[in-house]
Amino acid sequence: MLRGPISAEDFKGQFWGHETFPLRHLWLRKAFDAVKGGKPRGIFSDEQSIVTFGVGKNMALSIRFWALACRIIEDDGSRADASKLGTLLFGGDHPWDEFMERPATAWLMHWLVAGEPRMTTTWYWAFNHLQARTFDHETLAKSILDYCRLRKWPRISDRTVVRDVECFIRSYVPRGDKAVGEDALEPVLSELGLIRPAAGRLYEFRHGPKPSLPDGVFAFALNEFWDRYAPQTSTLSVEAIAYEPGSPGRTFKMDENSVVERLAAIDHVTRGRMVWSDSAGVRQIVRPKAIPDPYVLLATAYKGDPDRRRVA
Repeated sequence: MLRGPISAEDFKGQFWGHETFPLRHLWLRKAFDAVKGGKPRGIFSDEQSIVTFGVGKNMALSIRFWALACRIIEDDGSRADASKLGTLLFGGDHPWDEFMERPATAWLMHWLVAGEPRMTTTWYWAFNHLQARTFDHETLAKSILDYCRLRKWPRISDRTVVRDVECFIRSYVPRGDKAVGEDALEPVLSELGLIRPAAGRLYEFRHGPKPSLPDGVFAFALNEFWDRYAPQTSTLSVEAIAYEPGSPGRTFKMDENSVVERLAAIDHVTRGRMVWSDSAGVRQIVRPKAIPDPYVLLATAYKGDPDRRRVA
């Protein structure tokens, strides 16, 4: 039986909303600029949306979807506004990453869409429940559809899931053709190198230490996972952090040794908010109390000079 949030009795998968467009560079900034201060939700779908965002109507809807999934904007049903994360990244006098040039932001966006399944169920499923290291479109789609039927989720057709899988793969695998216009921009997540083409029509996940992943993003992800997985406990085992669905180890495709290396430095990274413990053969992290503002963990990923290199 599957574990994690996807197995909750009241959870319903979502496999639509992006209009088949992967997340592009500057889309999140466009969404933030459009709604900061509070705007009607229809700004993404009204007649002026083409002018506002400089793209077609379907793409404008996709921009809204990704901005919500990546927590850059908030939507109360009638109005949209910038979120705290959006403001930290793109607003204020000292934005963390005004033009999404730092690898930290791409890693953070990956965590937000693949670390929890609410809006991007295929992303979460692929990184946390797909067992094979290599896969193709059909294998991934079939595994999702089988689970949808097992759970008897309504209104989910084969075509919907297949299109969602196609968007997922395009999100991480660079294009080989010569597109033009907005389509010529590589998706944000493709620079992370998490998935690469293998033989034939196969793709494979790239497991390993992820040297371009900042410690601050890892710590932020660990804290969020902790709050979902075991919010009442003050300790969390290495095994849970490395292998549980929705964990940093699973979502970032890190091997156990790489996870342990990160955890051994967590005291310094979090300034004592989390502490590494290896006593009597029990390896775990201690979090004496909940962290009320998790963005203090994330802030460490943006200190110092920007690393503007793209990840190979």
